[in-house]
Amino acid sequence: MTERYIEDYTEGEVIITGSFTLGRDDLLQFANFYDPQPMHIDETFAASDGPFHDVIASGFQTLAIAFKLFAEMGYFEGDVALGGPGMDNLRWLSPVFAGDTLTNHVTIVEARRSRSKPDRGILGLGHDLRNQHGDSVLTCITASTIRCRDMPS
Repeated sequence: MTERYIEDYTEGEVIITGSFTLGRDDLLQFANFYDPQPMHIDETFAASDGPFHDVIASGFQTLAIAFKLFAEMGYFEGDVALGGPGMDNLRWLSPVFAGDTLTNHVTIVEARRSRSKPDRGILGLGHDLRNQHGDSVLTCITASTIRCRDMPS
């Protein structure tokens, strides 16, 4: 894949990423470092008293996986990506377990040139991260600042 400028995106376009299978060691390592709650790191607690009967991935890890999967598509390669001003409507809908295989279904919800900086645009991405059963585990909308290919005359 090659980088895409703001003009290369069409609102309503759907991009389905590759998949990622979350290993137990990766789940535990991330949670121990970034989100050390018992439901994420204590296998004994999770199996007996936890709400899901096993450790589950941190929501922050699932968010990172969603964005990783989109970034691996190559659209932000080169110098087109200029950072992101924010994220909206983040929802964790279903738990993610070790061994789950995740795929990101990304809808272009906005692709417009900036009014104040005409060399760039705002790209709104609607993420729908799904597990191997097709269940949505995370949804959110991210905004990215992307270079324009063409300058207005």
